[in-house]
Amino acid sequence: MNAPGVPAGPPGAMKVLRRIRHRRYADPAFRAFTTACGMVVALLMAAMFAVLIIDSWPSIKKFGVGFLWSKAWDTTAGHYGAVTALYGTFYTTVIAMVLAVPLALVIALLLVELAPPWLSRIVGTAIELLAAVPSIVFGLWGFLVLVPIMSNHVEPWIQSTFLGKLWLFQGPPMGLGFLTAGLVLALMVLPFITAVARDVLRMVPQVVKEAGYGMGSTTWEVTRKVSLRYGLSGIVGAFFLGLGRALGETMAVAFLIGQTYDMQKSLFGTGNTITSTLANTFAEATDSLQRSALIELGLVLFVITGVFQLLAHLWLRRARRRMGGRA
Repeated sequence: MNAPGVPAGPPGAMKVLRRIRHRRYADPAFRAFTTACGMVVALLMAAMFAVLIIDSWPSIKKFGVGFLWSKAWDTTAGHYGAVTALYGTFYTTVIAMVLAVPLALVIALLLVELAPPWLSRIVGTAIELLAAVPSIVFGLWGFLVLVPIMSNHVEPWIQSTFLGKLWLFQGPPMGLGFLTAGLVLALMVLPFITAVARDVLRMVPQVVKEAGYGMGSTTWEVTRKVSLRYGLSGIVGAFFLGLGRALGETMAVAFLIGQTYDMQKSLFGTGNTITSTLANTFAEATDSLQRSALIELGLVLFVITGVFQLLAHLWLRRARRRMGGRA
């Protein structure tokens, strides 16, 4: 008697043997292919890091660690420092994330939990189309449309209120500066965070939410205690995806930041970021030391991005352990 599932006769036995042999070789081949792809990514990252170190070595050798907290950027004297670019990078990124993350989560919750399907499809498609807009278009729109609105209406109105007495809103209302660059950055990272958070919230099992409703929980309680906790890892991933986009954005910020090597505290103040400095000065850098200093700025941004990713993974491992999952 033949085994269940095995066709009768020699032809059936041969088919089964061929299938077993195919599986025996297919699984190791697939494992080797996926491992090779992962190794290629790791090697590319290592190669990028090595090239950045080699090309920035003259600057590292001359300025040392002091490059990170030096305010100087004098092409005539040959003195360069990264602190103003670091300050502008973190300032605009914080503004963008403070504005974009809450709004993105609210939109994602609306699309998944509250909006009817037809409205969810329309808004979701619009958000995905917004993510496809090139950054230079955002920069031109910000420079031609948003800057005049900010300088003629928004910033003067803010200064006419009680907020104008705060140091955050001091300075001439030029339209260019940290606030305008942060607003455009928030608009650019919003679709990425929203799309990922929406997909994560859609993956919450419906039976789990129905159990919450069956116990008498309100929509807000189910959202807070079930949906957000279930999708915590994905939501944090969406946050860091937006953070990486905000840290590395170039053209839009170069249009709107003002490109002054200063550390102004006011939201209306102008400054520079690592990416805007690279975009505005790299092509004009004739001195080898200046070019090396610019590449070192890229190295610093590369390391910052890696550190943020490492912190994200460590935080996620800790969160999973506290929630009873595997690290």
